[in-house]
Amino acid sequence: MTREMTGAKMVVQALKDQGVDTVFGYPGGAVLPIYDEIFLQNDIRHILVRHEQGAVHAAEGYARATGKPGVALVTSGPGATNAVTGLTDALMDSIPIIVLTGQVPTFMIGSDAFQEADTVGITRPCTKHNWLVKDTDALSKTIHEAFHVATAGRPGPVLIDIPKDVQFANGTYTPPKPSDSHYQPAVKGDMEEITELVAAIETAKKPVFYTGGGVINSGKAASQLLRELVDATGFPITSTLMGLGAYPASGENWIGMLGMHGLYEANMAMHDCDLMINIGARFDDRITGRIDAFSPNSTKAHIDIDPSSINKVIRVDIPIVGDVAHVLEDILKVWKSRGRKTEKASIAQWQKQISDWRAVNCLAYTNSETSIKPQYALERLEALTKDHDRYICTEVGQHQMWAAQYLGFEDPNRWMTSGGLGTMGYGFPASVGVQMAHPDALVINVAGEASWLMNMQEMGTAVQYRLPVKQFILNNERLGMVRQWQELLHGERYSHSWSEALPDFVKLAEAFGAKGIICKDPKDLDDAIMEMINYDGPVIFDCLVEKHENCFPMIPSGKAHNEMLLGDAETQGVIDTKGSVLV
Repeated sequence: MTREMTGAKMVVQALKDQGVDTVFGYPGGAVLPIYDEIFLQNDIRHILVRHEQGAVHAAEGYARATGKPGVALVTSGPGATNAVTGLTDALMDSIPIIVLTGQVPTFMIGSDAFQEADTVGITRPCTKHNWLVKDTDALSKTIHEAFHVATAGRPGPVLIDIPKDVQFANGTYTPPKPSDSHYQPAVKGDMEEITELVAAIETAKKPVFYTGGGVINSGKAASQLLRELVDATGFPITSTLMGLGAYPASGENWIGMLGMHGLYEANMAMHDCDLMINIGARFDDRITGRIDAFSPNSTKAHIDIDPSSINKVIRVDIPIVGDVAHVLEDILKVWKSRGRKTEKASIAQWQKQISDWRAVNCLAYTNSETSIKPQYALERLEALTKDHDRYICTEVGQHQMWAAQYLGFEDPNRWMTSGGLGTMGYGFPASVGVQMAHPDALVINVAGEASWLMNMQEMGTAVQYRLPVKQFILNNERLGMVRQWQELLHGERYSHSWSEALPDFVKLAEAFGAKGIICKDPKDLDDAIMEMINYDGPVIFDCLVEKHENCFPMIPSGKAHNEMLLGDAETQGVIDTKGSVLV
């Protein structure tokens, strides 16, 4: 039913009709009519962040933890430009968010008015689509279309720029009708290509499933179908950073994350396999290493909802465009109808080879009784939190890779990290969004002190809304990943990779009205982590760790998957220079 209302009221009504319950935002002159309408209702919660970048990252965290689109509301000019990093982050990682921006009145556009910016022009490269709405009658339909575009096909961020006079003016509100959209991406895969992939599955001797965030974006059904296919075939499975949790870390066919800081067994399996089945990943450069040496002897299949991702980086033999859940369902049907055939003897031998690679223990490190090793800190965090209703966010750097290596994820939507853009400052506001979505869960942001300081002001948001988010900071007083690259690749010239003016994080927490905990002795670590978990409120945990620890395994830039640096495992003499196991 259509009805007359102001543009500002349309925005709130459209959000309600789309099922939105939470908006992350920061007010300003160009969005005050919308804020006035938010004040007059109680169905949608507004979370006042401390920076517009934080609003978008919080919306990302909410989206990734729920599977529903996140929503951010910011003002014109600097409000919109501050949102650009979050938009680009969401675009790279295929996260569905809707960002609403205010704009100067239509008659002032182009006049360099106060807080005017060409928001649509600026955000065109970092959104899936964007709109400038100059007609109030078109506003509601545009918002509904934005939700459809953000969530259909490959998910991503969208932006709607709304001039202030459009918010004040009256217009006709139209309820959502998704079937009216011209954007209808294909979800069913081509059956000939699916049958060709099933035939390859039947004859493969050294197969591997390579999965990505597309499995998680496709919904819980996709993860269930993936688990069924992996367990039925007995094929080993690896994942990108973004795909962790789609298949359980405790699963018998799980061989860990692959890529630049992936596990030895996963990278070696990718290099030596004869059938590589990419499900919902985009062949990111952190995964592929040297392109001409990537999985050199395999038949390559790629399942992706985004046609532009097929053959973009790696040429594949079996391209399948479609939604992961639909395609996996059809693969299972065809494979079962043809007799559930696999080369069982060869796969058993392949699994034995992987077990030999696993024996290298590529995550080995030398522990200390006097200082906390970051790996040990995450091992203890895993042991003490794995049985909780737990969600993990991270910032970006060494701590992020250690978290991916040492924390296990049994389910999708439990791991929130910035993959493609590698955004320092992502994790803290993302954890705010996750905690809003799951108020009773244990939400932990694994951080480095440098990344965490980039959006530290969101501590005010956590305290104001009584969000018990736990900030677990691995404090090495260094830009750890930068320092590692400078050590290994730049002659140990440590150019500006440390800070000489870090805050006292306990006092900082107390200044915000939160709890601060500091730990520097390994013997005290378990008790300190339990204190963090049991405190009913936001916590900053300052974990002082070894300052010069490196994150291994590591594939140096320009190297192939079987040319890894293995740290302690390597120095113990268990591999040779060609990646062969010597023990």
